[in-house]
Amino acid sequence: MLTIDPKEIPSTKLHAYLLGAVTPRPIAFASTVDKDGNVNLSPFSFFNCFGSNPPLLIFSPARRGRDNTTKHTYDNVLEVQEVVINVVNYSMVQQASLASTEYPKGINEFVKAGFTEVPSTLVKPPRVSEAPIAMECKVLQVVPTGTEGGAGNLVICEVVLMHIKEEALDADGKIDPFKLDAVARLGGDWYCRVQGDAIFSVPKPLNTQGIGVDNIPPEIRFSKILTGNDLGLLGNIERLPDVANDREFIAMYPVQQALQAGADSVHTMARIFLSEGKIEDAWKILLLSLKK
Repeated sequence: MLTIDPKEIPSTKLHAYLLGAVTPRPIAFASTVDKDGNVNLSPFSFFNCFGSNPPLLIFSPARRGRDNTTKHTYDNVLEVQEVVINVVNYSMVQQASLASTEYPKGINEFVKAGFTEVPSTLVKPPRVSEAPIAMECKVLQVVPTGTEGGAGNLVICEVVLMHIKEEALDADGKIDPFKLDAVARLGGDWYCRVQGDAIFSVPKPLNTQGIGVDNIPPEIRFSKILTGNDLGLLGNIERLPDVANDREFIAMYPVQQALQAGADSVHTMARIFLSEGKIEDAWKILLLSLKK
C-alpha cells in the first residue's frame, strides 16, 4: 500500500491524489456578481450540503496552486455576499466545463459558455436557465483556511430560495435521480454521470437495529463465497426468520438441490437471493444448511 505524508510531496501532487480519492464530488455551478454588477459563472467541486435547518451549502474557490492567486468567484462573494448555486446535469456538462476557463475579470461566462441568464428573485446574481435546479443563497461567512497556493476558502451559504424544474421530479414531487441526470467530478479530466447502473438503492437502518455482522454464525461469516456487501445485508436484519415452519420454502427443488450439494452451493444461492433483495430467503437457506 502506498503511504503518503502530505508534508513530503508537492502540494500539486497531493491535490491530484485528493481529487482522485474523494470522489464523486457534486458540482456547485456558482453565479456571482462584483460590486460593479459584473457577472461571473464558474463550477466548483469542493462543494456539499451541510444542513437543512438552516439550509446550508458550502463550496470552496481555493487559491490557485501554481501562482497563489484567488478566483473571481472568491473576490465577488467578498464584495457582494450573495450567490446562486446551479446544479449541473449531463446535458450541460460541456458548457459548464467551458465556463471554468480562466477568462479575464469582467468577462461574462454565461455568454462565453452559451448559457441563458434568468433574474433571481431574492439575490443579485442571475441563475442559469438551463440548470435543472438553482438555489439562491446569502453568503453567511467566508473562511480562509490558509494563505498559500491550494488553500481553501470556505464560502458558507444559506439557501433562501430554490428553483426546481418539474421535469426533474417524480410522481410524488420528489427529485428523481434518473430524471435529474446529474454529473459529478472525479480526478483529472474524469466525470461521473449519475444514471443507469450507477444508481442503486441501499436500505437505511434508520428505524431498525440490525443484528450486526458479529452475530452471523462463523460458518457463514467466513464464507469463501459471500462478500462484505453480502454480510452487510445479512447483518442488517433485526431478527432471524423462522425457517422451521416454512415448509413451502424447504420443499423448493433449487433449495433442496443446493443443500445436497454443500456449503458453496448454499452460499451461492444465498448470494442470488440477496441480489434479488430476498434477504429473508437468503437467511433461510443459510440457516437450513447449519442444521444439516
